[in-house]
Amino acid sequence: MSMGSSRFTIPARPTPEPGREFKLVARTQAEEDAYDIRANRQMPKPSGLIGSIAHLVKGALGGGILSGHVAWMTAGLWVAVPVSLVCGIYMFYCLYILVKSAQILYKRTRVPVMTYPDVGEAACACHSNPSVSKYSKTFRYMIDAMICIDLFGACATYQIIIAKSLKQLVENSQTTSMEGLNGLPGLRVYLAGLVPFVILICLIRHLKWLAPLSIVANMVVLFCIIVAVYYAFDNNPTLTGMVPYTSFYNFFEFIGMAVFSMSCAAVIIPIENNMKDPSKYHIALSIGMSLIITCVFCVSFFGYAGYLDKCESPITVNFPLNTLGKALKACIMVMIYVTHALNYWVPFSTVFYYMKRKLDPNKHVMWEFVFRAVFVALIGLVAIIFPTITALMGFLGAFCLSNLAFIYPNVIYLLVHWERPGLGPFRWRLWVSCIMILVGVFFCICGSFVSGVQLISIALNPGKRSDI
Repeated sequence: MSMGSSRFTIPARPTPEPGREFKLVARTQAEEDAYDIRANRQMPKPSGLIGSIAHLVKGALGGGILSGHVAWMTAGLWVAVPVSLVCGIYMFYCLYILVKSAQILYKRTRVPVMTYPDVGEAACACHSNPSVSKYSKTFRYMIDAMICIDLFGACATYQIIIAKSLKQLVENSQTTSMEGLNGLPGLRVYLAGLVPFVILICLIRHLKWLAPLSIVANMVVLFCIIVAVYYAFDNNPTLTGMVPYTSFYNFFEFIGMAVFSMSCAAVIIPIENNMKDPSKYHIALSIGMSLIITCVFCVSFFGYAGYLDKCESPITVNFPLNTLGKALKACIMVMIYVTHALNYWVPFSTVFYYMKRKLDPNKHVMWEFVFRAVFVALIGLVAIIFPTITALMGFLGAFCLSNLAFIYPNVIYLLVHWERPGLGPFRWRLWVSCIMILVGVFFCICGSFVSGVQLISIALNPGKRSDI
């Protein structure tokens, strides 16, 4: 999901070539085994194992990780620690079977490179049951829609992070609120004023002009993690005072934020596509997820320990207004500003691919600029209406990423394995996947409801704190 610290690392074409169809070519296991994925890929600069791990970690390091401490405060320490670990393992398993299924589909279709939506479409299209295969395009559109909602929504949270950080620096106050201090504007005014500047950077059509800045952005995030650990010991040397647990209701808000902070569901397929040796993807995924969980744990635990019930999102808002603190707040603003443009590229490219079919081919560039500005303005409107970082992240994690990271991978796995190699003794693959899907659906419904209530509450109560 990230280029640099955004949520996509290796941009792949988000939609298939016009008229392209996925068809079952290899009809036996022998025909599948005869196809060499690596030999049929034409990647000019494939990534090695270490590079792939780095891309995977960068795919999850973004605005979400800077809010993990608020998620832990919401759930309580005794709940957050084991559930975060279980959630990470759950996500690892689902992403593992997603890539495993994709590699089987490469062989069956003789298409060596696919995106996540391609994999979903191919899984349906290659199924022998016509009642399933006829929904291949529908399934693709569902995956496309979830990715776009997730990434456009993440852009809204990024605008809030920038505005909130800017407001704190202008007011030179450790206290944050929706209203302005000493006659200065409120948060929503900063969000509105930010829109033209975000439009400017999102008008950049070529991702390569932004990519070099992602390296600096990742260094800033990692440095913030180190500083958060330092301030935790400085403010709370004994690391005590954290609430062990809160309520069952808060648990579902925590789940959404936890998933958002560590998910790399949409990045794993492009990373595997670009690997020099695709057979080692499980090693890259194992090490990458371990590092992601470690980074999330550090920010979440030490951020919560350092500021207890006063912690806010992002973590840099809690830093003192000394030289280092102000510098990091400013750096995070710049980093998130660049991240916004990187994050915006993939969902807009997907949406505009479908839109431009109805537009004059001679005016595609003009219309692209117009719609780039319009979509950024709409994202800004969402941020103005719901200026809450954690509730938005919770909703995106529960609604979008429960589908992308938990539900869809298991559906794809069943479609691919249904006939060959089959469901296994006692249909164990069916039962395991059904349990995984039901857990994902449960998190999706309950987490979306809880975060949705929070969003509505913020929209209807302009004076409510923006961090809850």
